[in-house]
Amino acid sequence: MSTLNDRKKDIEAQALNMNKPVFNGELVKNATPKSELQASSPKLMTLEQAIIHSGLKDGMTISFHHHFRGGDKVVNMVVDKLAEMGFKNLHLAASSLQDVHSPLIEHIKNGVITRISTSGMRGELAKAVSEGLMDEPVIFRSHGGRGSAIANGDLHIDVAFLGASSSDALGNAAGYSRSENAKSICGSLGYALPDAQYADKVVILTDDLVPYPNVPNAISERQVDYVVEVDSVGDSSKIASGAIRDTKNPRDILLAKEAAKVIINSGYFNDGFSIQTGSGGASLAAVKYIRQEMIERGIKARYALGGITAHMVKMHEEGLIDRLIDVQSFDKVAAESLRDDMFHKEVSANEYAAADEPGSATHYLDIVILSALEADVNFNVNVLVGSDGVIRGAIGGHPDTAADSALSIIVCPLLRGRIPCIVDEVTTLITPGKSVDVIVTEYGVAVNPNRPELAERLRKAGLKVVAITTLRDKAKSIIGQPDALPFGDKTVGVVMNRDGSVMDVIKNIKPIEK
Repeated sequence: MSTLNDRKKDIEAQALNMNKPVFNGELVKNATPKSELQASSPKLMTLEQAIIHSGLKDGMTISFHHHFRGGDKVVNMVVDKLAEMGFKNLHLAASSLQDVHSPLIEHIKNGVITRISTSGMRGELAKAVSEGLMDEPVIFRSHGGRGSAIANGDLHIDVAFLGASSSDALGNAAGYSRSENAKSICGSLGYALPDAQYADKVVILTDDLVPYPNVPNAISERQVDYVVEVDSVGDSSKIASGAIRDTKNPRDILLAKEAAKVIINSGYFNDGFSIQTGSGGASLAAVKYIRQEMIERGIKARYALGGITAHMVKMHEEGLIDRLIDVQSFDKVAAESLRDDMFHKEVSANEYAAADEPGSATHYLDIVILSALEADVNFNVNVLVGSDGVIRGAIGGHPDTAADSALSIIVCPLLRGRIPCIVDEVTTLITPGKSVDVIVTEYGVAVNPNRPELAERLRKAGLKVVAITTLRDKAKSIIGQPDALPFGDKTVGVVMNRDGSVMDVIKNIKPIEK
């Protein structure tokens, strides 16, 4: 029988041939109880230590997600620490920014943050940027566009700082917790998943450090470099903030009912259809008004997509929607459903809406209902810049879903106050008109001339189908022609199409003199 010693020369020859060393027989076995090792993971450290260990340097790119929306605490916490540590010239790449992030204004003024990439921006930060706060224009991408940009390297992330409602010491992280010490819940971490997958370094911040293994999880330990325990990553009660609201506005309810009629009579309201609703009271409410029709006709939806709401969860639990595909939980009910329901699936931004991802759920979407700040006579839509020229919204998944869906419906009042929402030309192009099929207003429904068969179906169903120019003219007859906005010459924002091309620019708005 051959022994190791007999095979020594063969072993050496094979090692040489493979350019590998020969095993030297040395092995150190750690007999420490593994529960102790799990609790004292080398990944577990303070925020400052994590920043140091990450190798972050001036001029690099840091990223964040916005799943806590108006309740987010991570962006301000991290950037405050970076300022304290003396960092400068950083590129902040957040999936979106909210009112709560106004402290960033001072960090821009003092040079800590010099570039921003995001899907949206609101509040005082957006106003300051609109008026020319930054030397470099903000880069705006859709959710699907951001996912693609991260995956293909157009948006390279050096260090991702990702808030999680639970994590173990090795970095298995989720947007919910099953522990009795749970402090927060945001549900899906879909917009954080590309960051976790592609960033050079990943830091998980959590307010509930749970025993290993934290499963199921959205982010795996193999993607995580450092884990930081903090007092709070976010206020869950403020997830449903900003554009996310359950409306009681009579006009929004009217628009929701009209949108439901469009869906029911569109030709796409068939057993096995798929649907997404965007943010905004009317578009969210429309789901409620198709529910009864689904029950009466015995129709079930195969899946509901996107930002999942309590209404969709209810319909799923009633058996009206087979599956929920969740890139962002729009309220606590949706977040809890993701935690508890195996047929409620969490997906990354790429799986949700990336144009170059063959398996993106938007590619298989029948119907999407979206809101708008304004639409024009060419069916172009603006959801980012307000009628005053100030950035006040987010691109989100608007152009992604409009382009990919079989039927895209824009729900938009004719007027907001004294401001027309149907105009000659949108202030900022976000969603190209070729991807928009129907615009629903309280004065009638406009159908894209590219969809004559759809217009015919709606007319036969008794809906008031009108030309988009008729709606524009009606708005003008009520309020007249608004004055031109006092834009300056400075470019403060660049709007990227989901394919990575530059679609529009945003100019600075001159502050109103008091």
